[in-house]
Amino acid sequence: MNTTTTPRQTALSVSGPHGDRPARGRTGNTMRKPGRGIRAGLRLIVAAAVASQIAVAAPTAAAATTPRDRAGVQRVLDRAVADGGVPGILARIQDGRDTWVGTAGVGDTSTGRQRREQDRFRIGSTTKTFTATVMLQLAAERRLTLDDSVEKWLPGVVRGPGYQPERITIRQLLDHTSGIYDYVNDDVMRARGADTPFLKHRFDSYRPEEIVGIGVSHPPTFAPGSGWAYSNTGYFLAGMIIERVTGRPLATAIEQRVTRPLGLASTYLPRGDDPLIHGPHGRHYSKLMLTDPHAGIHDVTELNPSWGWAAGGMISTTGDLDRFFGALLGGRVLPPAQQREMLTMVPTRNWIPDTAYGLGIASQRLSCGVTVWGMGGAINGSWTYTFGTRNGTRMVSVNVNGDWNSPITTFTDVLLAEFCPSPSPEPAA
Repeated sequence: MNTTTTPRQTALSVSGPHGDRPARGRTGNTMRKPGRGIRAGLRLIVAAAVASQIAVAAPTAAAATTPRDRAGVQRVLDRAVADGGVPGILARIQDGRDTWVGTAGVGDTSTGRQRREQDRFRIGSTTKTFTATVMLQLAAERRLTLDDSVEKWLPGVVRGPGYQPERITIRQLLDHTSGIYDYVNDDVMRARGADTPFLKHRFDSYRPEEIVGIGVSHPPTFAPGSGWAYSNTGYFLAGMIIERVTGRPLATAIEQRVTRPLGLASTYLPRGDDPLIHGPHGRHYSKLMLTDPHAGIHDVTELNPSWGWAAGGMISTTGDLDRFFGALLGGRVLPPAQQREMLTMVPTRNWIPDTAYGLGIASQRLSCGVTVWGMGGAINGSWTYTFGTRNGTRMVSVNVNGDWNSPITTFTDVLLAEFCPSPSPEPAA
């Protein structure tokens, strides 16, 4: 077990428009005095929160200066390893100017190396929040509108049985109401992603057009705008639209518009077929989607992320994720109109219980009645969750480096321990 409390890091950002360059191809606890922060606005979320959307009361400035007892959170981390069997877990909580970090287990089972705050890891579908943010920036610049059709920007790309691409909007791609079939449910893709075939296909390369083609080879799940179903295919189309509008690779757009202005030095979308995690990191472990408790465990740290790309290909750290979502929810990235669009939520179906989904961002109502905002992601060997208060002043990021035993339960338990702590027992008389 390892816990630390440190001062908040500063998020640097810029508020002016970013120029686009032509694409060159896709190629426990110790306290220290908090440092001073310099905050400007990035274009990720410049908006002030709309009162009707505030679901969680933020801690006051005075409360944020007093370190909280997070023994309950640490107990959840310890249980995840002792009872849940995950190799290691890392949690970071940004609460006003205070930072708490807790770990359990290991980052490398062969060396016994512990998990570390600076560790980078694959963030899966949390990538969608970055993709949606860039799209909303382009909408703010009037380079596109959320009601533009897919056919307008990608003519002829969505061609399959029952599809009407002229009726599918960018907004529907981002909030999963497009009805476009999710390519990960394709029989061939499912077979390649599980058991021993994954080990053979983990370095396969895919172009975005190929992934979209796999998705739309299946009939739509429903007519555009008439339902909700999670679709990674839609985010591939969103990434392709961003590249068409900006004239540059998606990785460059995310870097220039989001990660660099916010100072997210450990966050990036791998370019091309790069299978490595660059910078400090532990290992990612997988049981290859097998439910047998005795299934073998494989190191899957290196893989080709091209099949995740705009929907799930990015790499980050708990610190960068806390900073990003803190700025995003805190109204320091997107203009007010785009902030409202992002946080216009629709109910989810057959997804995480008690959730709603906006444009690349989710909300989850906890059993105590508190609602938290953020996003989660899963990819082979790595599960990640980042959620917090509606105004972003208190964020929780958690990562486990094993993909079995459905870590969502652990993530929810962490959120319950942080946002719904049980009252302390009365001292004995």
